[in-house]
Amino acid sequence: MTAIEVRPATEFDDVATLVGPKKPTSNVCFCLSYRIGSKENVALRGAARADRVRGLCQEDPPPGVIAYLDGEPVGWAALHPRRETSFARNRLIPHVDDLDVWSLWCIRVRPGHRKQGISHALIGGAVEYARRRGAPAIEGYPVDNEGARVNPTMAYVGTRRLFEEAGFTKAADTGSILDGFPRVLMRLDLRPSPKKT
Repeated sequence: MTAIEVRPATEFDDVATLVGPKKPTSNVCFCLSYRIGSKENVALRGAARADRVRGLCQEDPPPGVIAYLDGEPVGWAALHPRRETSFARNRLIPHVDDLDVWSLWCIRVRPGHRKQGISHALIGGAVEYARRRGAPAIEGYPVDNEGARVNPTMAYVGTRRLFEEAGFTKAADTGSILDGFPRVLMRLDLRPSPKKT
């Protein structure tokens, strides 16, 4: 099996392939709804929306990570310090503590590439990227679907099981419900373990 490579999302065209809207004039997707303020998100359409994402790809850190298979972009994960996302002010997703955590809020695998471990690789790659950048912890806000089927359109948040398989543990309940399922706050501590003496 070919290895999946996960890299920072610095290539706009690859981001557009994975999360760009089907209609160029649209004011949805490009995974901006949690990344920028609500007013700006609603106002941005078409080329202006694409230009905003193009700019984010040039920022440090970029807006997420991309999974590549044989050089082709096949998966996306939105990842950023929580303080610079709308999760900083979200009343439904609690703050567990004062750590400067990073949020991982969207996982998308291109149709035709599902069931190949790409979601797992994306979470692993996001965790490693956040660790390299000095994040003390990383959070996800998946649905707790208890094995029930999740509508593919709503599956972008991931499932509790997917995050547990990546080493995350439940840190809190949330007030958010998606597709009829409660969302939970999953946390992975990235701080080095204290050395035993």
